[in-house]
Amino acid sequence: QVQLVESGGGLVQPGGSLKLSCAASGRTRSRYFMGWFRQAPGEERDFVAAINWSGTSTYYADSVKGRFTISRDNAKNTLYLQMNSLKPEDTAVYYCAAKEGLGYSSRRDAYDYWGRGTRVTISI
Repeated sequence: QVQLVESGGGLVQPGGSLKLSCAASGRTRSRYFMGWFRQAPGEERDFVAAINWSGTSTYYADSVKGRFTISRDNAKNTLYLQMNSLKPEDTAVYYCAAKEGLGYSSRRDAYDYWGRGTRVTISI
């Protein structure tokens, strides 16, 4: 079992930046593939970004490519999402997720563990 806790959400003006963090605890010795998803009001939970265990491969949704950067610090058991040039359509609850096994997936059902989310609001 892995427990995930997100932090760093908040209210930001369009064009601003935020950095989300996700602290993992529990069975952190396993090599998890990690991802960020987001869910806007009335919408499904969508893939945002993912990263392999070593941090050498990253994957992004087209909507955030070039603006968001996913990274991880395995020594600190922490996953990050640096979000720049934020837009109102980035408003959502952002969830951290961990996937057992080493392969990439953008599917929600491929991820085994989830945090409770952190809210990001982009507004004037």
